[in-house]
Amino acid sequence: MSFDVVISGGRVLDGTGAPPYRADVAITGERIAAVGRLAGAAAETVIDATGRLVAPGFVDCHAHGDAAVFDPAVQRAALRQGVTTFVLGQDGLSFAPGSAETVAYVSRYFAAVNGALTVGPLTVGELLGGYDKAVAVNTAYLLPHGTIRYDVMGPSPEPASRDDLARMLRHVERGLSEGAVGLSSGLEYLPGRYASAEELAALCAPLGGLPYVTHMRAYGPRAGIGMAEVVDIARRSGAAMHVSHLHGPADVLLPLVERALGQDVDLTFDTYPYLRGNTILAMVVLPPEVPGAEPGRALEMISSPELDAWWPTLDDVWPRLTVSHAPGLEWAEGLTMVAAAERAGATPAEFCRRLLTETRLEAGVVSARPDEGPKGEESVRRMLRHPSQTGGSDGIYVGGHPHPRGFGAFARFLGRHVRELGDWTWEQAVVHLAGHPARRFGLADRGLLRRGFAADVVVFDPATVGDRATYEAPRTPADGVDDVLVSGVPVLAGGELTGATPGRALRP
Repeated sequence: MSFDVVISGGRVLDGTGAPPYRADVAITGERIAAVGRLAGAAAETVIDATGRLVAPGFVDCHAHGDAAVFDPAVQRAALRQGVTTFVLGQDGLSFAPGSAETVAYVSRYFAAVNGALTVGPLTVGELLGGYDKAVAVNTAYLLPHGTIRYDVMGPSPEPASRDDLARMLRHVERGLSEGAVGLSSGLEYLPGRYASAEELAALCAPLGGLPYVTHMRAYGPRAGIGMAEVVDIARRSGAAMHVSHLHGPADVLLPLVERALGQDVDLTFDTYPYLRGNTILAMVVLPPEVPGAEPGRALEMISSPELDAWWPTLDDVWPRLTVSHAPGLEWAEGLTMVAAAERAGATPAEFCRRLLTETRLEAGVVSARPDEGPKGEESVRRMLRHPSQTGGSDGIYVGGHPHPRGFGAFARFLGRHVRELGDWTWEQAVVHLAGHPARRFGLADRGLLRRGFAADVVVFDPATVGDRATYEAPRTPADGVDDVLVSGVPVLAGGELTGATPGRALRP
């Protein structure tokens, strides 16, 4: 027997939930050729996995690498955690499909989250073509509802007309034909916030088993509002539902999840193992009447007296915000809003207005949750133990001081929540991080170590795997994952990039 690659001597976690077993993994071309005892097998490349676990590459169900994935440092950050696939197009906002004006809008409005692409118009096929074999990780893409709505209706808050819906539906149908793996929405962002459940359900109709992935209209103690809409959209459309970053409080969320499942909703959700979020500052601090989708008007309102009564209502919010992205005011990145304001000789409200104005709403923040502490940690643990959970980092790579989750979430799942806390067994972890998400997004030949499947393989040390990125040093790579293959090609060896870019733009 002769193969291109043999990974020998490790214990295999095949993604089915079976316990680890001693086996070799042989690869020919882009595919797994054999899994078993392969004594005497010859190969051009042999990876000694003695003492390590061998698993299918992990699927990050919620990543904001839409522009950042071309950065080798971002690819290295993902691979050092065993992540071989990014699901992009999250929160209803990304770069395709859209006219030049639409691409420019998304690049500006969501710059602190996705980064920017400046070239438009852009189709889904063209965007996927730009990823294919250009980076070291695979990419899958969700059709972003907010982008589609903007392309058809601009920043209008009005309900979609029948003609508007027909035009949006044509975008969805074409995007699916070009390889999208579902439809996403961001119902706290603009212009997605203006959509009704009826509009969203109509756009879900062509999904055919692929998921509707939603950043809901409300989270936390108000999550019942968001989940009721999810159930309504499922009832109207029959589509599979996937809720983004559903963390806690678990006492509120878990009964909502069980109720939806009891109503025969095909529901999954993703979580990341942290208590803080990361998003655009404007979403956190501006009242709903400020049209963030129209920067000119929004900036006029921010600088005018008409919001004077609003800013004092945020006094409890300022201590929870840390500046992550502040183009032109980089000195503030990594400082809390309170500390940055003190350094600027201003109140937090005054500095926030300056930050929004001088960055033209591009500023980003890491935000602490009100329930941060032991109760919040317990909620995270209870949510990730639910069988409908899948792993997602919600990784943002923009700015000088982003959230550490893009550099550590999957390693933290393994090191802290498997090895230290026992929330999952190793075999359960691989189901949650590989097998389950691959099925959810229609990636039929990924997520398992099985003959004939694509050879996305991660080799990691169960004794040392773990995150090192912190809120103080968020870009620190993880430990314990030294060898990773994508489509049969070594992309990480000895913990460093090999320079190969076999990552595929995955289509269901």
